[in-house]
Amino acid sequence: MEPASSESEPRPALPRSVTILLALASASVVAFGLGAMRGIITPVFFAFVLTLCVHPIRRWMQARGISRGIATGTTIAAVFGLLIAFAAIFLASLAQFSALLPQYAPQVAQLGANIATALESIGFGPEQTQAVLNGFTPGSIIGFLGSLLGNIASLAGSLVIILTMLILMAIDGSRVPVILTHLNFHRPAVVSAFVEFGTGVRRYMVATTILGLAQGLFNFLVLVILQVPGALLWGLLSFICSFIPNIGYFIAIVPPLFFGFLTGGWQTVVAIIVIYGGINGLIQSVIQPKYVGNAVSLSETLTFVSVLFWAVVLGPVGAILAVPLTLFARALLLDSDPSISLWRPLTGDRRDVALLLKQEDDAIRARRGRPRPGRPDTGSVPKA
Repeated sequence: MEPASSESEPRPALPRSVTILLALASASVVAFGLGAMRGIITPVFFAFVLTLCVHPIRRWMQARGISRGIATGTTIAAVFGLLIAFAAIFLASLAQFSALLPQYAPQVAQLGANIATALESIGFGPEQTQAVLNGFTPGSIIGFLGSLLGNIASLAGSLVIILTMLILMAIDGSRVPVILTHLNFHRPAVVSAFVEFGTGVRRYMVATTILGLAQGLFNFLVLVILQVPGALLWGLLSFICSFIPNIGYFIAIVPPLFFGFLTGGWQTVVAIIVIYGGINGLIQSVIQPKYVGNAVSLSETLTFVSVLFWAVVLGPVGAILAVPLTLFARALLLDSDPSISLWRPLTGDRRDVALLLKQEDDAIRARRGRPRPGRPDTGSVPKA
């Protein structure tokens, strides 16, 4: 007799390979669309993250008897004031860097000549070496940084969008609890997913900000002691790069090494690597994962890939917002749909992995306690 066929099992409308290809094609279209609108997507999502972070402060002020309008206005003014101060310090440091770099033009040109000579000795042609020489000029370096970071007009436009979104999101935030309560009756998984997303983003941003401030202050003091020019700018850069997981430290240490070599030679370079690199490596490799890892629940591989992906899609700010963006994508695609939430452990959630291991262990123990199929259970037969 032939075994029962699987005709009763529902067949997918499309083959699995076609479904995968369609999903990849859709993801590519979405990525290109986000990249085309990065001037809007980046400040809007940044304002959304800031709104999530300051929401508990506004709620705390309202619990102390402060009116909703005053609490909302105070938190918005405080956050935007910090953003304005941060942007002012950043622009002042960048102006200092632009004025500082021409002072070391001879050293920069000599360094480029040495690199070009070394390239010629290993077989590079004159065109390649000349391109290296052209790149080691103060004007080309400043132009590269300007194209990477954008101009003042784009920064001012982003600040205007952020301020507007902070005000609008704060006003609309008063209706969010009612909407979530209504939605919880129909889509409880969606509500749970986004509540968990908000909690995780707040923990991540608060922990990373505190550790980044400590890291930036320490780097500033070390570079001042070592007499490396532009210490304030490099301390600010290390604070910004603390929000870029895995590779932020390597980005932040390159400019101090460059200027340390120009001013103090190899001795300063070694001192920066040992002191600056050792403490920052300890913070980003040991302390930060311990306090931040439980909040984000992302694997190291996925975190690194997300930094590369969002940097390509949204630019440098996308690398800074990589973790919140990935958490939002996971909440939207996995956590909000119980039928596919079983794939969540693949993203690195340790709680789900621990639960799966416990369930597997319980299943193994249960199978060991059952009798083998086809044989009687002799454990309950009394002895003669």
